[in-house]
Amino acid sequence: MSTYRANFPVDLHSHSNRSDGADTPQELIDHAVAAGVKILAITDHDIRPPKNILLDDGTSIDAVEYASSKNLILLRGIEVSCETTAEDCHIVCLGCNWDDPWFDSLEQSVVASKLDSYKELVRRLTEDGMPISWEEVLDNQGHPVTEDHVQKKMIFELMGKKGFTRDWSEAKLLIKNTPRYHIERQKPDPLDVIREAHRTGGIAIMAHPYLVNEPVCLPSGTMSRGEYIDRLIEAGLDGIEASYTYAKTSYGGTLTPEEIEAEVRKIYTGRVSIISGGSDYHADARKGAKKIRETGECGITWEYFMSNPVLRSLLPAEQIS
Repeated sequence: MSTYRANFPVDLHSHSNRSDGADTPQELIDHAVAAGVKILAITDHDIRPPKNILLDDGTSIDAVEYASSKNLILLRGIEVSCETTAEDCHIVCLGCNWDDPWFDSLEQSVVASKLDSYKELVRRLTEDGMPISWEEVLDNQGHPVTEDHVQKKMIFELMGKKGFTRDWSEAKLLIKNTPRYHIERQKPDPLDVIREAHRTGGIAIMAHPYLVNEPVCLPSGTMSRGEYIDRLIEAGLDGIEASYTYAKTSYGGTLTPEEIEAEVRKIYTGRVSIISGGSDYHADARKGAKKIRETGECGITWEYFMSNPVLRSLLPAEQIS
């Protein structure tokens, strides 16, 4: 049994196998509980969070109630991939009305745009001496997915698994830095995502801001990363992720995670309501990754969460103590 203990009791960024993670929602919850996490946000890519989860014995149970039975507060969320012409602009939405029709249209548009783009990327990689079949992508290294659940990270993981790169993060950097592999798929405007998160009763937090390439190139023009984030703040962005596992991702800059966190806190404290944190846990170990992100490795303190009125508002009254 793992002896890992979380650095932070609150992790506002994690993934299950409903997108590109390897744990089922139950396994994700159980893993977080074992690590000592007290509040966990499940934020799968471009798909609404599960209301019910299927347990190992085949029983269906309310996800929040299951987590509560383990003394974990589960926040249901989504991480929306935004900005057609810019990589890694992701908005984490929490506390929304997930039954709102806008999320239906979001999920449908994302599936349609992903398939053509990812199939073309696989074709170009194969043409360039890195053969990958679409069937291999769907097999997902022994964790099969349907086409509507394919994530780009699955292609990165295959590139590492087949020895084309050292690991998935190097594969992601290769794709990001090679113009031939920039195959645009239509992504929502983050300003729309922020607006819709608010309209449906939720909040919007920018994930891993320093993964966004600089300069940021938009159809309307080119700007610095700072100018781009200013644009999101002007649109009502509630928070920005400071504590994040940059050293275990595709970050290509020179700052340490600690330096990034300090810089984000210095620049954005007081300009947004939430200085957030999360591990971006994917259960990477199950797919042979060498740099393993753990639940609660990055995050925020219990005291900060409970003293922040915007975060605290995400909890039902009986969970506030």
